[in-house]
Amino acid sequence: MKLHLSGPSDNLLKSQIKITGSKSESNRLLLLNALYPGITIKNLSNSDDAAVMKKGIQAKEGNVDIHHAGTAMRFLTAFFASQAGVNVTLTGSQRMQERPIKILVDALKDLGADIDYLKNEDYPPLRIKGKSLHKSEVSLPADISSQYISALLLIAPSLEHGLVLELVGNITSVPYIKMTLGLLEQIGIGSSFKGNTVRVNPKKHVGEISITVESDWSSASYFYSITALCEIGTEIRLSSYRKDSLQGDSILKELYKDFGVKTIFKADSITLVKIKSNQIADLEYDLANAPDLAQTVVVTCFGLGIGCHLTGLHTLKIKETDRLLALKNELSKLGAKVLVTDRTLTLDSSNKINSEVAIDTYNDHRMAMAFAPLALKTAIVINDSEVISKSYPDFWKDLKQLGFSITDL
Repeated sequence: MKLHLSGPSDNLLKSQIKITGSKSESNRLLLLNALYPGITIKNLSNSDDAAVMKKGIQAKEGNVDIHHAGTAMRFLTAFFASQAGVNVTLTGSQRMQERPIKILVDALKDLGADIDYLKNEDYPPLRIKGKSLHKSEVSLPADISSQYISALLLIAPSLEHGLVLELVGNITSVPYIKMTLGLLEQIGIGSSFKGNTVRVNPKKHVGEISITVESDWSSASYFYSITALCEIGTEIRLSSYRKDSLQGDSILKELYKDFGVKTIFKADSITLVKIKSNQIADLEYDLANAPDLAQTVVVTCFGLGIGCHLTGLHTLKIKETDRLLALKNELSKLGAKVLVTDRTLTLDSSNKINSEVAIDTYNDHRMAMAFAPLALKTAIVINDSEVISKSYPDFWKDLKQLGFSITDL
């Protein structure tokens, strides 16, 4: 489905949006709930990814298809491998079958897991025969995806002796590892993270406990972008958010100060306020700890006529699509000059934006949502717009609430 987008008639916005629970927290808690049924989860994400995770984790045998859900692929691989009696085939979309999983599989095999590749070596689909894993020490490269690390840490307390995980090399996306450990702490599981060594204590039982999932900061990023592209005085209130967030993407509140956006915390909400116009020519950010913000940040820069140089983007090539190449392709259509390497993206400053450009989304929810705020500057078309259901099914509805004109083509 194609959507035609144009911005509100007035770029001075005043609105309030309720955003669904964090996909990252939800999927971690769904796995922990499967291990410890005493956990009750509130404000669970209504995303496709969380729905796939919730359904998949209940399987004991047969085919489990997680479609495009990369987090579910990593987490379920570890979960099924550690569950005695499980016999499943874990598969996904064609793109998912092109996303490597060797590092996680090798680590699980080192712990004693029984996993085979059914098609191409090092890639899904996987045949997993669950068993009790008795080893308690393993190492893996730390510079590829933090989801491999979190997958191991989430099953760690269910192992007989817990887990000592040695991370080799520079650690990617540290905040996501800390999120996992923070959730373990909330349910009473001890851990430590010193240098490149993570330890998680074993725990057989967790009593009755209720945990409310914080709303998704990655989803909030699009409203930060909208606020930045709007007039001074724009205010958008988002709920439910915490100042002491476990989510790495909460760095938004610092990043977007550069775009004139102030974040005000009150009760369980944040209010984004545009307090000044942009006076910066070029920006540099290292997004190694928040790579999911790269698309939003570069589009914000383009919309404001700001140049930027983004580093720490090496994980973007193995996401839903090669996000670096996708960004280069779509920004170029809009008139931008973009240079990408395997780890960086450089955007030249420019005040020209081509109108009525159709943005391809590459089966990637973040491509659709990151480019949508540009409708405040010029009319655009979003191809395959339904891809947003992967993380934020209500996104187009919420944009209409802000006054965006959105029509089917």
